[in-house]
Amino acid sequence: MSDLTISRVEAVPYAIPYRKPLRFASGEVRTADHVVVRVHTAGGLVGTAEAPPRPYTYGETQASIVAVVDQVMAPALVGTSALDRSVHRARLHRTIGNPTAKAALDMAVWDVLGQALGQPVHRLLGGWTDGMRVSHMLGFDDPAAMVAEAHRMRDTYGISTFKVKVGRRPYRLDVDVVRALREEFGDAVELYVDGNRGWTAAESARALHEMADLGLTLAEELNPADDVLGRRWLVGRCPVPFVADESAPDAASVTRELLGGSATAVSIKTARTGFSESQRVLHLAEGLGVEVVVGNQIDSQVGTLCSVVFGAAHEATSRRAGELSNFLDMTDDLLAEPLQIRDGRLLAPTSPGTGVVLDEERLTRYRQDR
Repeated sequence: MSDLTISRVEAVPYAIPYRKPLRFASGEVRTADHVVVRVHTAGGLVGTAEAPPRPYTYGETQASIVAVVDQVMAPALVGTSALDRSVHRARLHRTIGNPTAKAALDMAVWDVLGQALGQPVHRLLGGWTDGMRVSHMLGFDDPAAMVAEAHRMRDTYGISTFKVKVGRRPYRLDVDVVRALREEFGDAVELYVDGNRGWTAAESARALHEMADLGLTLAEELNPADDVLGRRWLVGRCPVPFVADESAPDAASVTRELLGGSATAVSIKTARTGFSESQRVLHLAEGLGVEVVVGNQIDSQVGTLCSVVFGAAHEATSRRAGELSNFLDMTDDLLAEPLQIRDGRLLAPTSPGTGVVLDEERLTRYRQDR
């Protein structure tokens, strides 16, 4: 095995526009202004991942991710071995917050380990299956436009599971959208909703009542978890699993939300918990007997590849469709070999590591620090 001593860490900001704005209750995204994180070893291996800043959710920006990696986290990792993952966790967690920066570093180190061992990371993590069914996120629009997008995703990629963004006021705007989707597709598609904390508990309850006949399978973050009593009241009346997402970004908060009655299911996003922390969250959820869904951070193909690596590795994460398709909304991407969704599924890579191989020409074209 080559020398796995970490010799250098780099953070490269880049920006690629989306084809259209992606709108939801907590914000709007027009450009993937992400950060490529690469971990270099003395033996010549390079692990790659990315950090997507979401200032309206975690407080991170592209500039803050670059700064914290360069100034704080890289010095903490350089000189350690890629095998020292517990050391890495302890050192990185001395810095409060910054979840996507920490996650990207963790996944880049796993990429190094997979390459060193000549094994795909999804097999090192568990190797349950070869891929995942795909769910597509539908952002705010009028009913006809959202139905048309769902048709395009189903006809082109075979996707039959849709996460519908809700949380607008009046709530009937979103009820009408979900009803239009169900009337158009019947039982041929799975539908679930995500409010991004946009409604109150009372609005959420009324909306769920009006959608009771539409066969929803999940409801995610309909109102803020900080509305402690209202959230518990709502979850106690929700007819489907109520998913904690941005309210439960780590294992400790997952414990708090589940045991406090503020959620009955968990969204796992490798973009914010990497592979190591995501496994902690998954094992906690399994121990408590709650369902999980692999979520999306409006990831590029780089982030999506890491999501399917983790999701395909475990039985629990592969039961439901993973949110793995929103890279299709980008005007370009960075992978040398683009991802292919076929028959509604995305396969995990079989090459050593996470399978992330960048097109260096594209990275040069889109990077923001030169």
